[in-house]
Amino acid sequence: MPMAETFILIPGRTSQQGCGISEGKFEANYQSEITTLQVAPADMERLALTNGDRVRLRGEHGEIDVAVKAAKKDELPAGILFIAYGDLSSRLMGGDTHGSGMPTSKGLDVELTVLK
Repeated sequence: MPMAETFILIPGRTSQQGCGISEGKFEANYQSEITTLQVAPADMERLALTNGDRVRLRGEHGEIDVAVKAAKKDELPAGILFIAYGDLSSRLMGGDTHGSGMPTSKGLDVELTVLK
């Protein structure tokens, strides 16, 4: 079994996601944005990942299998992952909203396992 490595996941909104929503949540642009994990280029290289490879993220509240792509240079530091808000990112968040109506979604500890 491949070894898991700990990362910090930061889900959020993207401008591409905003453009895709106008076409529809089930159209290719939107779905591609919410189902692709962005990984720092240094981590992509160190883990021998290429765009489109699949990884498993496991956190305190669940796990997902997701495709990866290299983040743009200098957008993410090594050790930080990003995914746009959507069905997959929600599976890693707990249900407690602390009265805000939105579950805690920033700085989630996750284990990443390469599935190639």
